[in-house]
Amino acid sequence: MRHRLAAAAAGALLLLAVPGSASAASGQFRYTYTTSDGYEAIGFLNNPPSGQCVNVQGPGSTPGSAAHSPRNLTDSTATVFLAPDCQGDVFYTLPPGAGASARLLLRSVVFS
Repeated sequence: MRHRLAAAAAGALLLLAVPGSASAASGQFRYTYTTSDGYEAIGFLNNPPSGQCVNVQGPGSTPGSAAHSPRNLTDSTATVFLAPDCQGDVFYTLPPGAGASARLLLRSVVFS
């Protein structure tokens, strides 16, 4: 009996010592961007990480150009920023399932 109790205690300590998996927003975040050829395209983030800033930019788009028309199809709140690296005081919060028009420009996003 004593050995089983010691094994159970050691197992519990091991579970506490192993880091958990990183949390992520479940679902997809979509945005529209303009390619370097001038065409509009849809960019997306599948199951984006929570609490980490993501700079949005589509493949082939001009570096630093802003995306627009975000649609938050995740289960987390998305905060979009006009500036890269989730900096600055120009931001907008999109609850799960919400979207915005082409007037809302963004360069980065973070999920809660």
